[in-house]
Amino acid sequence: MTETFQIYDANVVAWVRQQAQLMRAGRFGALDIEHIAEEIEDVSKSEQRELESRMAMLLAHLLKWERQPERRGPSWEAIIRHQPERIVRRLERIPSLKASLSDPDWCADTWGDARLETARETGIWFDLLPADCSWSAAEILDHGLWPAPGRAP
Repeated sequence: MTETFQIYDANVVAWVRQQAQLMRAGRFGALDIEHIAEEIEDVSKSEQRELESRMAMLLAHLLKWERQPERRGPSWEAIIRHQPERIVRRLERIPSLKASLSDPDWCADTWGDARLETARETGIWFDLLPADCSWSAAEILDHGLWPAPGRAP
């Protein structure tokens, strides 16, 4: 067992391969259960971060689209049109992530990240951006809704 911990600390990829081999061989008593549990939890956290990052990027572009109509361009439009599709595909692949969309803390963190990114990229003071998101998850992910030609969101 000590060898397993040394491998985990030195080379996590080698450790993963070793753990997979032990599982396939049915040597469950030799498994590094504590580290396996940590890695499984980390996968979940990683997926959560990926969803939050994608949603924050989309929200930041929606804010920029709304607040700076004179700077609208094809790159903003492309992100607004295509990012919802990517988010929806991710939610279809990992349905348990859908709960994040209704988690108030997750939504607040994601909106905060979007506000920070918008403020950084536009020069608009952070406090001048809405404190709360006025769009529902359904509106945000409706890829046909944003942006409508000649219309602000």
